Amino acid sequence: MTEAHVKAFSFITFILLGFLIKKKFTSKDETNGLKKIILLLALPATIFIALLQVNLNTELLILPLIALGFNGFLFLLTPLFLNIAGITDTSTRNTAKLLLPSLAPGLSCFPFILEFLGPTYLGKAAMSDLGNKFFVLFILYMIAISWYYKNQTSKPEPISTKLKALGKVMLLEPVNIFILVALIFVFSGIHMSNLPLFIQDNLTRLSSIMTPLVLLFIGLAVVIKKKQIAQIFSLLMLKNGVTLLIIGSIITVAPIFASNDILLMLVFGLSACSFWPFAHISSIAAKEIDAPKNKKTFHVDFALSILALSLPLSVLLILGILTAGTTFTKAPNILIFACVILGLGLILPAYNWLKKEKTFTTNITKLTSILVKNK
Repeated sequence: MTEAHVKAFSFITFILLGFLIKKKFTSKDETNGLKKIILLLALPATIFIALLQVNLNTELLILPLIALGFNGFLFLLTPLFLNIAGITDTSTRNTAKLLLPSLAPGLSCFPFILEFLGPTYLGKAAMSDLGNKFFVLFILYMIAISWYYKNQTSKPEPISTKLKALGKVMLLEPVNIFILVALIFVFSGIHMSNLPLFIQDNLTRLSSIMTPLVLLFIGLAVVIKKKQIAQIFSLLMLKNGVTLLIIGSIITVAPIFASNDILLMLVFGLSACSFWPFAHISSIAAKEIDAPKNKKTFHVDFALSILALSLPLSVLLILGILTAGTTFTKAPNILIFACVILGLGLILPAYNWLKKEKTFTTNITKLTSILVKNK
């Protein structure tokens, strides 16, 4: 058994432990408390340490723009996924269009990047996430609020105040503060070894608890709902399949990437859907609390179901890729895997299409039989 497989089994064990102790967490606030410890303490410390070990160059500064472009491309493709899945309800479509292009690498891929690829690549992932954060916090909010005003045909209120608040959230989020401070230190030639020993010790201790806590949280957060699960699974697999197809095509056209760079692109792109679009959806749902169901801009339950399935599915795909060694660093293997994932995403749409075709054929046969009898 290789070291990668040992790590994978260890991670799965932690996830199962989280799932097994789930009943001991009697309220959602307890689970959210664990998530806050991760996002406010363990993850910022880990990213700070990782960035202080990165050699700053122009490539690092371009990463947020690449991630932002990837978010935008997924946003443009999401209506196609919805058409394939046969989703026609407006509020459900709006919900999926807001959630599917978003990424939550902090909880779904950062721990695995650190364990399998090392702190240098975690630093690159953290920089990429800045572009993703701008997309989910600002761009998706503006899109969501514009849909709300269009749907309710009410006079738009100034959104400058809300955007300022979102800007404050982004600047004051601990992860972003630590990234900013780390970049200032790196530009100034300050590294981890230059910090006082007690700061080094505290950061190291906080960083060491991140991976176990994230894995336990994943186990606690797993929610299995039968309703809409097939439809959401189809959407997520179509998104992941296209992501793999894009990366495989890029590597085919420009085979210049190092193996770990390819793995970083794959696991970052396969991150779970972000919680932030759900926060936008919830704030708009609060404004529409008295609106009839057919006039609501978003479908809150559908959003929760996407989040519930997205996290475990992403973790399984990411672990599968990272434990396969260099298998998925070759373009043909990535493209084959992309086709398999896309195939899984097309099963439900194909079944629904055949079902409709069968119903249509049956109705035509009955109609023909009636016409013949009347003659």
